[in-house]
Amino acid sequence: MIDRRSVLAGAGAVALMGKAARAAEPDAFRPGEVWNDTNGVAINAHGGGLLRHAGRWWWHGEHKTAGEGGNTALVGVHSYSSTDLVNWRDEGVALSVSDDPDSPITRGCILERPKVVYNPRTRTFVMWFHLELRGKGYGAAQAGVAVADRPQGPFRFLRAGRVNPGIWPANATPEDKAPGTTLARDFPGGQMARDMTVFVDGDTAWHIYASEENATLQIARLAPDWTRHDGYYVRALPDGGNEAPALFKAKGRYYMFASGLTGWRPNPGRVYVADKVTGPWRSLGNPVRGSEEDRKTTFHSQSTFVLPLPPQRPGAEPRFIFMADRWRPENAIDGRYVWLPVEWEGETPVLRWRDRWTLANGWAGK
Repeated sequence: MIDRRSVLAGAGAVALMGKAARAAEPDAFRPGEVWNDTNGVAINAHGGGLLRHAGRWWWHGEHKTAGEGGNTALVGVHSYSSTDLVNWRDEGVALSVSDDPDSPITRGCILERPKVVYNPRTRTFVMWFHLELRGKGYGAAQAGVAVADRPQGPFRFLRAGRVNPGIWPANATPEDKAPGTTLARDFPGGQMARDMTVFVDGDTAWHIYASEENATLQIARLAPDWTRHDGYYVRALPDGGNEAPALFKAKGRYYMFASGLTGWRPNPGRVYVADKVTGPWRSLGNPVRGSEEDRKTTFHSQSTFVLPLPPQRPGAEPRFIFMADRWRPENAIDGRYVWLPVEWEGETPVLRWRDRWTLANGWAGK
């Protein structure tokens, strides 16, 4: 059992900075600033994603703690809810790490990029996340899954492991399967799964993750209950070196933001397009519009999720929010959130910096 006081205590210093920085604005996003919840404590949901359920938005993300040690999972996955996407109510720890040293999610493991989806067939909330075993660095490269009856949890950990052991990707070539490739090396025990997201397309859910020593993204279909893979998957953008995938569907096509491989350091953003979730994917270049520094660092942030919103008026196009993290590994709890409206140049999604924006003016060029 986690003492709620200890959960809040780790955020104390950041909360004080947030209170000193500004009073909360009821409707404005301020990318990169300390973002307090309705209790005045800094929101602690890094590398996360959003879900709409029962009239509220639900935000799940990594609970970080102070210092470099906060980059490991010492608490678990935190949840928040909101009716307006700006003011967030703390809903507590949705998935707690375990005190059992033999558990894959024991305290001190690495648990990253949790994404929660609601399966209407099973009436279950399903959380997937990237898991690294305690003390093993990033060598395990596993995918973990947990379930709950409510979006705020508590989530029950089911299992973790590599993806699709003993199964080749549907689009693998003889050269891909040749001895000596990373794909072939991992064939018996399953494919590596690091930076990840989950994308729901109609009644099908897809698990997208960095694999093959982060050289290639893989896109794996989930079974109907969404708690396991059904054996069908493809290689996407082979040898492209992509991580931090964030997918969305717009204008009848599929788009994906991603980043390069520079560890905690930010790098130029990337955006891709495809006619099907499984590809083939084509590069649209760097989506960032702004200064050279902005373009080199994606506003000093890394993508985590794209949130679709209803149109502002009947007949208008849907809107999308680009969600990213500004990592601070030397003091993990002080990581910041960068949310920006997705704009368009023809068929290309682009991002421009806003010091302050609202849902009312974010897509009006103000």
